[in-house]
Amino acid sequence: MIHVNEYFEGTVKSLGYTSAEGKSTIGVMEKGEYEFGTSSHETMTVIEGGLDVLLPAEDEWQTYTPGQSFEVEANIKFKVKTHVQSSYLCKYR
Repeated sequence: MIHVNEYFEGTVKSLGYTSAEGKSTIGVMEKGEYEFGTSSHETMTVIEGGLDVLLPAEDEWQTYTPGQSFEVEANIKFKVKTHVQSSYLCKYR
């Protein structure tokens, strides 16, 4: 079953699904700055565009481009900025 998720008044949307590898979402973000919370460990991979990410243990934003990934631990909040419409794949474990 595919689940539709919508956040931040529709500026972030994703499709959630479960495959043999586990739970994942594929999403798109409009240009903007967002704060997300996690309930499980996440690995996010940029598909198109780019994401600037500020993790709780970091003092500086890190930039991720297509094909690059970053990991986020469970039960934290992190910030994401994008300067163009960007897409991502998020895998949960």
